[in-house]
Amino acid sequence: MTIGFALCGSFCTYAKVFPVMELLTRDYQVIPIFSSTSYTIDSRFGSAKEHLAAAREICGTEPLHTIAQVEPIGPKKLFDALVIAPCTGNTLAKLAHGIADGPVTMAAKSHLRNGRPVVVAVSTNDGLAGAAENIGRLLARKHYYFVPFGQDDAAGKPTSLVADFAQIPQTLDAALEGRQVQPILL
Repeated sequence: MTIGFALCGSFCTYAKVFPVMELLTRDYQVIPIFSSTSYTIDSRFGSAKEHLAAAREICGTEPLHTIAQVEPIGPKKLFDALVIAPCTGNTLAKLAHGIADGPVTMAAKSHLRNGRPVVVAVSTNDGLAGAAENIGRLLARKHYYFVPFGQDDAAGKPTSLVADFAQIPQTLDAALEGRQVQPILL
């Protein structure tokens, strides 16, 4: 089986996401996809160049990073599932409203045309504010499956939500069977 693994710009989570990506390569062929932000921006959590090199080394393939590269995902049925981890509030909004203006959102749109699962691992500071509506919209849609998530710092960031990235493998397994892993809320 082949899994697309898309990274958005919640750079603070990459230290937890890359080990899961590596774990998935034991059972799946994993193709990395980088959002425009994650492909170009350096942050205090590492440079874009370092992140690309890590994905390349883990997956053994060059990361996809343009709309033109990901558009064939659906027509060619390239993935059995698509994981978006981390999935930012910006990406949640675009997915919820059918906007496909970057590599990750186009990958999801293209992949969904085949009725195959998209696994979403939320990481957003406004999960219980502006992004809450979009999380709700996606929870109500077919073929979207959420990695269990909860507040990461209820006192310091009361609206922030983050997925338990360690649960990506079991969420993916459940999604491939057409079911949502439970409980969703941690």
